[in-house]
Amino acid sequence: MKTKLRKTDEVEIIRGKDKGKRGKILSFVSKKSTVIVEGIKIVKKHTKPSATSKGGIIEKEAPIDISNVMLVCSHCSKRIRIGYKFLEDGKKVRYCRKCGETI
Repeated sequence: MKTKLRKTDEVEIIRGKDKGKRGKILSFVSKKSTVIVEGIKIVKKHTKPSATSKGGIIEKEAPIDISNVMLVCSHCSKRIRIGYKFLEDGKKVRYCRKCGETI
């Protein structure tokens, strides 16, 4: 899966019950092209007790499809599309298409 998003990027949810909420990307599930976002799509999981953990109901984040999130620019605080450009030293960087700042 090739994506322009990275771990620890701040994203905004654009569809679903959590629409408009923001959070950081915790991990990618590459085979299904989904991401796990901090504090978004909380589900309850029932677990049995084991030697290492107590049983009970645990709340955790569920994966959300990557098409339902957009990156938030750290400079202009708007949700954006990502562009790529090369710096003078030849380094390839991501930049905000709205304000032009590098991400």
